[in-house]
Amino acid sequence: MKKYTYSESRDTRSGFGAGLLEAGRQDEHVVALCADLIGSLKMNDFIKEFPERFFQIGIAEANMMGIAAGLTIGNKIPFTGTFANFATGRVYDQIRQSIAYSDKNVKIAASHAGLTLGEDGATHQILEDIGLMKMLPGMTVINPCDYNQTKAATIAAAKYFGPVYLRFGRPVVPVFTPEDQEFEIGKAVMLNEGNDVTIIATGHLVWEAIQAGELLAQLGIDAEIINIHTIKPLDDNAILNSVRKTGCVVTAEEHNRVGGLGDSVAQLLVKNMPIPQEYIAVDDCFGQSGTPAQLMEKYGLNAASIVSAVEKVICRKVDQSAQVL
Repeated sequence: MKKYTYSESRDTRSGFGAGLLEAGRQDEHVVALCADLIGSLKMNDFIKEFPERFFQIGIAEANMMGIAAGLTIGNKIPFTGTFANFATGRVYDQIRQSIAYSDKNVKIAASHAGLTLGEDGATHQILEDIGLMKMLPGMTVINPCDYNQTKAATIAAAKYFGPVYLRFGRPVVPVFTPEDQEFEIGKAVMLNEGNDVTIIATGHLVWEAIQAGELLAQLGIDAEIINIHTIKPLDDNAILNSVRKTGCVVTAEEHNRVGGLGDSVAQLLVKNMPIPQEYIAVDDCFGQSGTPAQLMEKYGLNAASIVSAVEKVICRKVDQSAQVL
């Protein structure tokens, strides 16, 4: 198992703030809009350097999406900023009609996604946003894993033409990806090559998958670990090449089991290579109040749960092989 270390922990939303500033420096067409959450979205540095390219919309998220769509007509590259719950569920009609259907070059920056929003509870912990966004034709869906990758993803999104949903979070998490990484939309990152099982993780669950890989190595299980930062378009080849070797897969995400990364992987496999699959995800329910760590443990979104899922899926693989014989 390849060893990953880190020297600091930072929130992925700060990676977005740093990426937005750099994207603004690289392209004068980049502008930012916010729904009264400047501090939460870490937009302060962008505003300080480019005050004329920032628009405070207030608590009017639907209006913000319409304004962003309009700005693209003047060749602007707008980034809208608010909590993931408000960036998707509250304004789905505006995104569908004014951005996705119209193929507008809008970047929807969604912070505080998933359970790790923590104490704010179920009303703010959206667990359906990936499903909502990936169902929209033409929408690119990105869910990076740490500060460095979020910064790189933001810069890449600014250079990419078309609507993008960029998802990130509130808590500090280990920073383990390279600072100078090249982020390629739609291209998976191989974290560890293995032969016994494929673990496909996204967002905050990538680090948990790495920790699970180390625990599995102690049990003599050789896990292949893939970081899927782009959920749509999915890197079909990376997934199929991996499961062709391992014969089973575990998907891990901080999202509802229904409609997330696991479902995308399952759709790919059922058409090309049906094999045993286990899901690490919230099991079709709402969240609740608690610290991020408490919630990740309660809902089974951690390394220990990934290890258990791997053991289960390997048993299923063995049983399936025995039935074939």
